Amino acid sequence: MIPAAIAHLSKADKKLARVIRKIGLLEFKPAKKRSPFAALTKAVIGQQLNGAAATTIFKRLAGLLPSGALLEHEEILTLSDDALRSAGLSWAKTATVKELAKRAAEGVLPSKSKILKMDDEEVIEALTEIKGIGRWTVEMFLIFTLGRSDVLPVHDFSVRKGFGMLYGMKDLPNPKEMIQHAEAWRPHRTTAALYLYRLVDSP
Repeated sequence: MIPAAIAHLSKADKKLARVIRKIGLLEFKPAKKRSPFAALTKAVIGQQLNGAAATTIFKRLAGLLPSGALLEHEEILTLSDDALRSAGLSWAKTATVKELAKRAAEGVLPSKSKILKMDDEEVIEALTEIKGIGRWTVEMFLIFTLGRSDVLPVHDFSVRKGFGMLYGMKDLPNPKEMIQHAEAWRPHRTTAALYLYRLVDSP
């Protein structure tokens, strides 16, 4: 997927092409075996946190469960709010994770087989009706679990920062102008976003 995306993006955007040449080919392997519950829980943990902090909390939570990083929803439901808080989750994130676990146990949370039949906007619409699950959270799920190819998380701080760096902007770009410019990146906006992440992290 990425080589074809690189060819398209390099032709469509000269500035992005220079970044792609500098960084080189990305290794990107979505965690497609992760359940929707586990993936969404991981994304919830990462809300408004840097990667290192989110990883630490995820590992602490996994350490409380017999299933570890698989994050079985039945096991989450056996934990008290205080136990989840001890792993580093805020009260709001604790409530969201508990609600996700409850919906998974009741069969209300869409299954992976059902989600795979839905387009990106349908997935976003279905999941954002859950309190504590916003568009960014679902976009992380679409990219890093489902491996969808045309997702641009325009509210993600690092993506906005990378976009601003790419075009020499003094201020962070607003989502509307990012969406307009990124039309040329379709249908490979996910790969463009991955390069914006790497641009921000590059020395």
